[in-house]
Amino acid sequence: MTFARILTFTLAACAWAVAGSGGAQTLVEPPSLAAQVQSGRLPPMGERLPANPRIVKLADYKTPGKYGGDLTTLIGSAGDLRLINVYGYTRLVTYDEKTFELVPDLLEDVVNEDDRVFTFKLRKGHRWSDGHPFTAEDFRYYWEDMALNKDVSPSGPPKTLLADDNPGTFEVLDEYTVRYSWTKPNPFFLPAIAATTPLFVYRPAHYLKQFHVKYADRDKLRKAVLDDGQRNWVAVHFRRDRQYRSDNPDLPTLDPWRIVTRPPANRFIAERNPFFHRVDEHGRQLPYINRLILVQANSKLIAAKAGSGESDLQSRNLFFNNYTFLKNNEKRANYNVYLWREAKGSHFALFPNLNASDPVWRKLNRDVRYRRALSLAIDRTLINRVLYFGLAVEGNNTVLKESPLYRDEYRTKWARHDIREANRLLDEIGLKRRGDGLRELPDGRMMDIIVETAGEESEQSDVLELIRETWIDVGIRLFTRPLQREVFRNRIFAGETVMSVWSGLENGVATADMSPAELAPTQQIHLQWPKWGQHYETSGQAGEAPDMPAAHTLMAFNESWIKGGSRSLREKMWHEMLALHADQVFTIGVVTGVRQPVIARATLRNVPKEALYNWEPGAQFGIYQPDTFWFATE
Repeated sequence: MTFARILTFTLAACAWAVAGSGGAQTLVEPPSLAAQVQSGRLPPMGERLPANPRIVKLADYKTPGKYGGDLTTLIGSAGDLRLINVYGYTRLVTYDEKTFELVPDLLEDVVNEDDRVFTFKLRKGHRWSDGHPFTAEDFRYYWEDMALNKDVSPSGPPKTLLADDNPGTFEVLDEYTVRYSWTKPNPFFLPAIAATTPLFVYRPAHYLKQFHVKYADRDKLRKAVLDDGQRNWVAVHFRRDRQYRSDNPDLPTLDPWRIVTRPPANRFIAERNPFFHRVDEHGRQLPYINRLILVQANSKLIAAKAGSGESDLQSRNLFFNNYTFLKNNEKRANYNVYLWREAKGSHFALFPNLNASDPVWRKLNRDVRYRRALSLAIDRTLINRVLYFGLAVEGNNTVLKESPLYRDEYRTKWARHDIREANRLLDEIGLKRRGDGLRELPDGRMMDIIVETAGEESEQSDVLELIRETWIDVGIRLFTRPLQREVFRNRIFAGETVMSVWSGLENGVATADMSPAELAPTQQIHLQWPKWGQHYETSGQAGEAPDMPAAHTLMAFNESWIKGGSRSLREKMWHEMLALHADQVFTIGVVTGVRQPVIARATLRNVPKEALYNWEPGAQFGIYQPDTFWFATE
C-alpha cells in the first residue's frame, strides 16, 4: 500500500462512558423522553446509543447545553423540508468546520487505501430512529436491490460509484463492516457521501423491503400501488425512500430530528431522534433542542417576518440589503444579527459563452485579450463600496483565503481597475471606435454586450448597472436581459447567449482532496463552456469537443488529479488549474465574501457569531452542528 488515509476518532476504551473530571459520567436522559422510558416504550439512553457514540467536544465558542425548547425557522416552500437533513448534516463522514477535512460521523472508522479500497466500520449498536439496528444489511440492500437493480436504477449505479465506468466491488465483511473496491482510483466517493446533497449508499432496509417486489407480500404491494395511484412498485418504493427530502414521517432516519408532520401542511414539526448517535463530552445525548419547527411563508415576506421575531434561526431568503432593516429590529424582536461571509469563489461573476453560436461573438469571447480587457474595465472597489459597504472581497472567481490552495495572484491577476490597459487591449484586437467613442464588432455591428440573467435578484441588476458605467469608458455598451431560469439555461446551452451572469465557484474553500472539476469543462451547467461540458458528461454523444488548447490543458490536469494517488500531486494540479484560470479569465469575477445576514434568537447559544456560509461544502448551518445549539433561560 503506497498511500493510505485513515479517518478515525480515538475514544475511551470504556465503551460509551464519557470521561469527566471524576471518571466516567452517567449519561443524562433528555426530560422530554423520560415518560417514554419509564413506560417502557423507549429503552434507557445507555441502550439507545451505539457502544461507541460520536463524542462532540465543545470548544471555542460552544458551551455545554441544556435540554429543551423548540427552534422555529421559516421556509419558502414544502421543498425546503430538505433542510431537516441539511441542517442536521448527519453523514457517514462530514467536513470539519475549521479544516474542511473529512472526519467520521455515522461511521466509527474509515480506512482509505489509495482511493481504490474503502473500508467502513459502523458503530456497533447504532439504531435507526425507530430503534431498528443500523447494520451492513442497510448497505447491501442499497447496492444489490437498488443500485444494481435495473428496475430501480435503469442506468446503473450513480456516477460517483463508478471509476472509469466500472462500478467496482461491494463486500459485507461482517455485520458492522463493509468494503468498496475499485481497480482505479475513485477520489469522488468520500466527498459524495459527505456532501450537502449526499449520495446515500445505505437505506433502512427493514422498512423499504415491504415496498420492494423481491421481499414484499405481493397482495400488499399491489394494494400500495393502487392506494398511491402509482404505475408500479418502483414508483411506490421511490416515493417512500426520499431520505434527503424529509417528507415521509414513516421513513426511519439517522438525523438528529425526524419529521412527524405529513405533507401537505404549512407548519412542519420534526422531533428529536431518541437513537441519535452523538453525545457531548458531559454525557448529554444530542440534540439539545427537542423540536425543529419549519413554518412555510411567502419567500418575499420571510425577511419581514424574521425581522418581526417570527424565526429563532434564519438565513434562507435573507440578503445583504435586508441587513439595515434586520439590525434596526434586533432589540425589539429579541434576536441577534450576525454577518457571516459567503464562501463562493465569486458572489457575482460574468460568463462569456465560449460556445456561442454567433461566430463573431464566439471568436471574440475566445480571445483572452478581450476577456482581460472586460475584467480590467470593471471598478470593483466602486461596486464594493456602493453595494456592500466595503465589506466584500474584490477580485477574480477563485478560492478564498480560508482555502489552503489560496494565492494572492489568483485573486488579483487582471482584476485591477485599469481603463487605459483595457482600451489598449481592445485596440490591439482591432475593435474600432466610431466618432462617438463606441466600438464596433469586426462585421460592423455595434459592440453592445447583452448580459442575460435569471431575473431572480435585483442585486444582479444593481451590479450590472455599475459595470455599465465603466464599460462605456472603453466604448462598450452593456444591456441586460432578464429571463426565467429554465429559459436562461436553455439559451446558454444552445449557444444563443453571448454572456450571462451567475455566482462563481461553488466551493471557495477547496482543499487538494476535493475535486477541481469545476475548473475544467466537465459539466453542461458550466455557463462559460456548456457544449464542451455536455460532451464530457455524455462521453461524446452530445455537445462539442473542446477545441481550445487551454481547455485541453484543463482537462488533462483534471484527469491527472483523478488518477493521482499522492496529495502533493493533487495539490499541484489544483495550482496549475487555478493559475491558468487567473491568467485566462474564463469567468470574470467581481466580488466575493459578501455578508450573509443570519438571525439567531438572543437566547440561542452555540451559534457562531462569525462564520463562513456556503451550501457546498458546509450545508449552511449544518457544518456548525445545530444539534449542539441550545436555548438559555430568558
